Amino acid sequence: MATVTSHPTVKVIGANGQLSFGKRFAGRQVLIEEQEPGVWLVRTATVVPDNERWLHLPQHAADLEQALAWAQANPPEDADAVTLLEKMHGAA
Repeated sequence: MATVTSHPTVKVIGANGQLSFGKRFAGRQVLIEEQEPGVWLVRTATVVPDNERWLHLPQHAADLEQALAWAQANPPEDADAVTLLEKMHGAA
């Protein structure tokens, strides 16, 4: 992992309590940890919704990759759709 070193910069927290990090971070989510009073660690983060977290587990991610590879190698055909619709209509 690359390490980026920069010189300290003085920022002013506005009257509304906001601090700007610049446009390159606009819209990003961050984790803010107060390590001690007045000392904050700010890190960019990607938040995964609870109902999608399972997709990031190694076994499920591998299964999903395999399913996507299969779907790409086996494109759907119109004849398959007709057969499926006929089966569904007969089951109703």
